[in-house]
Amino acid sequence: MIPNTRDAGGPGPERIGTRHGLFGARDSGDTSGYGRMVAPISLPGNTIRPYGGYFDELADELAAGLDRRSIGFDEAIERVVIYRDEMTVHVRRTYLPTVASTLRDEPSLRFELCLGVSGAHYPHESGRELHAVYPLRSITHNRMVRMEVTAPEVDPHIASLCQIYPTNDWHEREAFDFFGIIFDGHRSLTRIEMPDDWEGHPQRKDYPLGGIPVEYKGTTIAPPDRRRSYN
Repeated sequence: MIPNTRDAGGPGPERIGTRHGLFGARDSGDTSGYGRMVAPISLPGNTIRPYGGYFDELADELAAGLDRRSIGFDEAIERVVIYRDEMTVHVRRTYLPTVASTLRDEPSLRFELCLGVSGAHYPHESGRELHAVYPLRSITHNRMVRMEVTAPEVDPHIASLCQIYPTNDWHEREAFDFFGIIFDGHRSLTRIEMPDDWEGHPQRKDYPLGGIPVEYKGTTIAPPDRRRSYN
C-alpha cells in the first residue's frame, strides 16, 4: 500500500498566480471595465486516498511495478490528482520512461495505447512552466490514466517516449513546435506545422499575437496585438 500523501502538499487547488483582465494586455486605452477583473490561477492539488473507483488499485499496481524495478513510488511520482473523475499521475521527469514502460508492460496495468502528448504553458509556475500531458488507455482492462511531467523554460528537456509508444512521433514534434519542449532521443525533432525558420513557439502564453493587417470592406483591421483590448 502506498502512502496517503505526497510532498506536493495536501488536498485542494494549488494557486500559482493571479490573472488581471481577460487577455493580459496593458495600456491599451480600453474603457470596457474588463481590465479590473481579478481571478486566481489555480491547478488541482494533491488528492488524499482513498481515491475511489479503480484508481486505488491502479496506484497500488503502479507502486508494485516500480518496486520490482527497485524504484520507490514517491521517488518517481510527485503526486496523484483525482479531478472530475479522472486520474493524473504527476511524474518526475527523470523517471518518465520508467513509469511509462511500467504502465505499459505490467500485466495488471497494460496501458498499451498512448493517445499522444499535449503541451501546456503556465508562465506563473516558476521552475515548472512547461507541462507535457500523456493520456493513456488500457485496451485490456478498459481503463484510462493520464501522466503529466513538467520542465522549466530554462531547461525544457523531457525524454522522448517514441521507443515505448511509437505513435508519439508526430505529437512530440507538435509539442516541440508550439511549446518549445525538447524531447531527448526523438529521431527527428523538427517543426511540423510552422516553417523551419520560424522564431519562437506560438502556443506559449507569452508569445505575441502578431499577424498582418487585413482589409475588409474598405476598412483595414489591425493585427490582434494592435487592436483595442477588451480587458
